[in-house]
Amino acid sequence: MKLDLYKTDGSKTGEQITLNSKVFGIEPNDHAIWLAVTAERTNQRQGTSSAKNRSAVRGGGRKPWRQKGRGTARAGTIRSPLWRGGGRIFGPNPRDYSKKLTKKMSKLARKSALSHKAKDEQICLVEDFSFETPKTKQMATIIKKLNLSDKKTLLLVPEASRQMWLSGRNIPYFWVRKASDISTYDILNADQLLIQKSALKKINEVLAK
Repeated sequence: MKLDLYKTDGSKTGEQITLNSKVFGIEPNDHAIWLAVTAERTNQRQGTSSAKNRSAVRGGGRKPWRQKGRGTARAGTIRSPLWRGGGRIFGPNPRDYSKKLTKKMSKLARKSALSHKAKDEQICLVEDFSFETPKTKQMATIIKKLNLSDKKTLLLVPEASRQMWLSGRNIPYFWVRKASDISTYDILNADQLLIQKSALKKINEVLAK
């Protein structure tokens, strides 16, 4: 598949770039995508929720009243879950939600997601550009010139750049990511991938092996 390379002013450069079929033209594996997205979202969970059961609540070591003769129900502790101030039945405990994904499966998931984007014509290639200082207005202008203002857009750059990140962080539904660090969820969460020319080479280096 060949795509036109665009300038930052929205016009075509006249150059066409062929997407690597090993990365953007495979038969997508939807199960691999599901595994990768599930693992990423699950790994974001802290797992620190905690509640005290009846054995962890302070107090209640003494039997509140005698077993028989009062005409009331039996009670062994004031920290029963049935009582105010008592423990919680089946409350949450700290746990590790993390899931591991093999490198091979992770790579397959990302290639499958990129192949879906290529098939759905949701990839736009743009010439390399950068800012020496954060320029949110200029970034917004570039997005508008490329007719991406109304779409959730993910810009992929070849190297991590704080200036580029700061330029795009206040733009709604717009994210900047280093090409070699993109995840399956990042790809699927965007309506449109805006890939710089050098970033495309980085993607091929990482995923085409």
